[in-house]
Amino acid sequence: MNLTNLDECIHVVDDGTKLEKVLQSITESGVQEDAFYVFDVGDIVRKYEIFTTKLPRVKPFYESILIKPIFYSITVFALYVFLAVKCNDNAIVLEVLATLGANFDCASKGEINKVLDLGINQSRILFANPAKPASHIRHAATVGVDLMTFDNESELHKVKSLYPNARLVIRVRCDADVAQCPLGLKFGCDILTEAPRLIRVARFLGLEVVGISFHVGSGCDDPPVFRRGIAAARKLFDYATTLGYNFDLLDLGGGYPGNTGTSIDKIADVINLALEEFFPDPSVKVIAEPGRFFVASAFALATNIHSKREVRNNDEKDGSITHVMYYINDGVYGAFNCCLYDHYHPTPIPLEVSFCSNTVLLYNVSLYAKPLFFEIIVL
Repeated sequence: MNLTNLDECIHVVDDGTKLEKVLQSITESGVQEDAFYVFDVGDIVRKYEIFTTKLPRVKPFYESILIKPIFYSITVFALYVFLAVKCNDNAIVLEVLATLGANFDCASKGEINKVLDLGINQSRILFANPAKPASHIRHAATVGVDLMTFDNESELHKVKSLYPNARLVIRVRCDADVAQCPLGLKFGCDILTEAPRLIRVARFLGLEVVGISFHVGSGCDDPPVFRRGIAAARKLFDYATTLGYNFDLLDLGGGYPGNTGTSIDKIADVINLALEEFFPDPSVKVIAEPGRFFVASAFALATNIHSKREVRNNDEKDGSITHVMYYINDGVYGAFNCCLYDHYHPTPIPLEVSFCSNTVLLYNVSLYAKPLFFEIIVL
């Protein structure tokens, strides 16, 4: 198994090849000493099948936050050197999802260009940023990305001035009681007090509003919140009808857990029952933004422990070691930003262990984590 040719980012290996063997092949070769990811392309394919099977009415829009990774790709496994947030814009990820039929949730001009450069039609893009710079709205108009979100009156006036033919989706606030990253303080208008007024303002300005969007927060652990959001959307659909609108789009946002060992079964059950109750009409297009769900378990990060520091107590006579700090070649300004923003507690898995008596020495060895990260001194 030769996975050491850095000129090739895609490597096909035998079925049943374990991730640890792939990582060991790369680290033992010595050609890649920097931290890197191995990307299991097949994992994304399986995740797409799971999502579309469990949520048959929901069309996934992949959230392609713009970053710059370097990976290895397996069974098909894919090497690039590296960076990762809750999801990523790696071209292989985007091409695989596009081939499977996913559409794309973009939040900036750069992300829109990244998707369009792959030959993906602009009709498959949702500009899902409720507060957009004017230059980005003008760019969307130039390239024909006409579906976009808003959650405030100022945005409506910007769109009226810069892109009056845009199709708009109003984003409402519907935070889960338990989520890794609640988003309600940043995005989304109040369902009861703000949303009806914004729909009226849009009507007065002659803008086309086509539907409702909400996001319960990343890493949702509160499945009933999806029913609350869908029920609230139904009321706003009905209210918009009284103003002459005919909404036909419901965006369920993100929040679907995707790490190894997690499941969307409970969330899917809640969504399916709520759609049957509140939106039985199949003409309403239902979409979602499961970015993290698709990629979280598909990537494994390998790092090197390059240094260690033995910390001793202050007893002059004893001076025994109280603990050891290990330093790896990645940190919170790279792959481990999840420790700061997602309250994540990564767990290390040694790829190589040296023994001395009963002590395990983790010095000048490699570690990997799946999903993404591990627990160690991260600076």
